[in-house]
Amino acid sequence: MKNNKLLIVLASLGLYLLSAGISYSIFSGGTVSGILSGPKTEAPTETGDGKNDYERLVFDESLPKTEECPLNGKMYSKQHKEWWEKHRPLGVMIENHQESRPQSGLSFSDVIYEAVAEGGITRFLSVYYCDDAGLVGPVRSARTYFLDFISEYGDFPIYSHQGGANCNAETGSGCANGAKADAAGQIKKYGWYSYNDIDGLYIGLPVYKRDESRLPNVATEHTVYSTTTKLWKEAKDRGLTEKDSDGNSWDENFREYKFQNDIKESERPVSQKISIEFWSSQPNYNVTWSYDSATNAYLRTNANVKHLDNNTDEQLAAKNVVILYMQESNANDVYPGNLHLLYGTKGKGDAVVFQNGEEIEATWSKADRESRTILTDSSGKEISFTRGKIWFTIVPTDSPVVVN
Repeated sequence: MKNNKLLIVLASLGLYLLSAGISYSIFSGGTVSGILSGPKTEAPTETGDGKNDYERLVFDESLPKTEECPLNGKMYSKQHKEWWEKHRPLGVMIENHQESRPQSGLSFSDVIYEAVAEGGITRFLSVYYCDDAGLVGPVRSARTYFLDFISEYGDFPIYSHQGGANCNAETGSGCANGAKADAAGQIKKYGWYSYNDIDGLYIGLPVYKRDESRLPNVATEHTVYSTTTKLWKEAKDRGLTEKDSDGNSWDENFREYKFQNDIKESERPVSQKISIEFWSSQPNYNVTWSYDSATNAYLRTNANVKHLDNNTDEQLAAKNVVILYMQESNANDVYPGNLHLLYGTKGKGDAVVFQNGEEIEATWSKADRESRTILTDSSGKEISFTRGKIWFTIVPTDSPVVVN
């Protein structure tokens, strides 16, 4: 398959212009700022260039941290928990095109899933629940395999995106071979459309806004932003809080992972480096994770450059880096250039878990769309994650991962 990837990369360039033309009229320019008001907000100094014009909810860090975030095990105060228990998990599609960096809000996610969207260009499903991220984006389109992952967070998880891979049943466009990559059609099939699905391509302002000042001199499709507050409010207006409109709790069937505390600093290795290649033809999306023993976390670089959060100017980090080897294939859905991809997200496969500076050979398993992706070690025991961000990286089964 990789012999065809260079042609796919070239074909993908025109698609960005196409998607931008379709959606640009929905949005107006301007800076996303002043989103959140109230007594517990953090508002960075306005710079006038749009870079720091955002607000996010914060809590008293001096309070005892006794409450476990159900998504990643990080500990918070009771005050903090009282806040997150009033909403449900929120998944936001955030792009990773080289022009979209640095993105906004990735550092405040609980869990991230990363996979190639098209042409060797990776994309993120960033899941929020226990922290307010403030501004998030740039927001991009849905893909079917990301739907499989966000489906693990309750029957109606909030899903934020801007359009998606689709099939037009009336014209036949993109409908060949059962339209396996038809994310838009699947959203309707799951009963999500206009309910827990918050599509910026259709609702636009005020939930989504274009802000060309944050990343100046980039293509317009890299400029769509929202905020976690606005997205949770939109969900609430649709009858989705900690319960859905039928009164069912979002976490009624949610399967939590197992968690463990940080190992003692004296037991931590000095260093560990993980180098990941998604497609050999796209070095701009190669990733390196470098273990920092002082924080017991992995620091991310993308294409040999520190990967920063545009809201904070801090390097992205994760407590757990998980490699999921999955079968990658073309969807063959008549999309221009045949760019849409599929990943074998269900069943079983090889995996590697990195935590505490250690490498653990593992197996992943996922029974169906709504089932949790479970990681087990060589003895069949479920792996406990170190408390903090979990970063799942989905790569083709033949992608090289080098550890040193």
